[in-house]
Amino acid sequence: MKKSTQAQLSVMMFLEFFIWGGWFVTLGSFLGNNLNATGAETGMAYSTQSWGAIIAPFIIGLIADRFFNAEKILGVLHLVGAVLMYQMSQATDFTFFYPYILGYMIMFMPTLALVNSVSFNQMTNPTKEFPFVRVFGTIGWIVAGSIISLVFKWDSIENIGQGMLSNTFLMVAVASAILGIFSFTLPKTPPVAKGEKVTISDILGLEALKLLKDRNFLIFFISSVLICIPLAFYYQNISLFLTESKVENSTTWASLGQFSEVLFMLLLPFFFTKYGFKKTILFGMLAWGVRYLLFAFGDTGDLFFMLVMGIVLHGICYDFFFVSGQIYTDSKAGDKIKSAAQGLITLATYGIGMLVGFWIAGQIADKHVINEGVHNWQGIWTFPAIFAFVVMALFALFFKEEKIEYKA
Repeated sequence: MKKSTQAQLSVMMFLEFFIWGGWFVTLGSFLGNNLNATGAETGMAYSTQSWGAIIAPFIIGLIADRFFNAEKILGVLHLVGAVLMYQMSQATDFTFFYPYILGYMIMFMPTLALVNSVSFNQMTNPTKEFPFVRVFGTIGWIVAGSIISLVFKWDSIENIGQGMLSNTFLMVAVASAILGIFSFTLPKTPPVAKGEKVTISDILGLEALKLLKDRNFLIFFISSVLICIPLAFYYQNISLFLTESKVENSTTWASLGQFSEVLFMLLLPFFFTKYGFKKTILFGMLAWGVRYLLFAFGDTGDLFFMLVMGIVLHGICYDFFFVSGQIYTDSKAGDKIKSAAQGLITLATYGIGMLVGFWIAGQIADKHVINEGVHNWQGIWTFPAIFAFVVMALFALFFKEEKIEYKA
């Protein structure tokens, strides 16, 4: 791959995740402080990610893979997204806000697959080349959080009260417009299935359902869906939790999770190879439960280190469970239904699992409102902690150890 092409793809990845990280982390604080949204309404807003994940395969399978170049669709989706983001910045109540965030996530979620398609199409050795491109996405997410916290201080306790978080949507609208225009300059990525017939079964990866006949895979599949319920609590509540706890530079603190994601991704091969798949998955589940206990019993005083530790555990939570799970799914499926199996797992977790998780997180949050604008966070975080430990126990009990080779 040419250096100039690698630079283009790196800029694309940077902007893609700058856009996502520039509003998704602070959404809970924006809704709670700017729009006075309830927990249920915040759950509805975050669940648009799941609806986008469910609809995305249809946009990719029915349109991108058959009729148009991936980079052109990427450009159009981000240009439309820029308009929707601007509308979100103008919202003064949740009723006005919700249709735009729903429309935006339906536009955005397919772009996550499209940036990968554009990247892989230009690479001769994706295993070696892709990480150097993808890491710029993580950098983009971190930079977005730093701009919000350290440059403009939109998430400061003073500015949140003045509604400054609405500026995050304006920032992202500009970045989305830039990426939309930039996408048309990216290397051509023609449709891979032009002229081929495609079925709903192919799009949703239903061919991989036969893998559920394998008891171990069935246990893993169910555990993957269930563990997304506590995962939803983190995404939906972390920003509001930190700002309500009067933590300054909360978005920057939250971005420590992305730093740890990179670190533990490097450690994963060694842990996976030494301890095997089952112990790696269990360690990831354990981290989920521990992090929520740290959030439940930490504070912004002498125990602030517990909140920081909980955020840093994100790397273990995500990498040790989800990345290991992708490797496991890949090994069980084989070459013929590899893509279908990964699509099915993604649909089940980011689609169904997190959709349920966001709904439950909203209900739990509303039941723990002490008075207007104040929550009993210990009660809120205790629920996903217990839930994660239960899922871990079930997986430990019913999943039989099997040897899985680590593949990058």
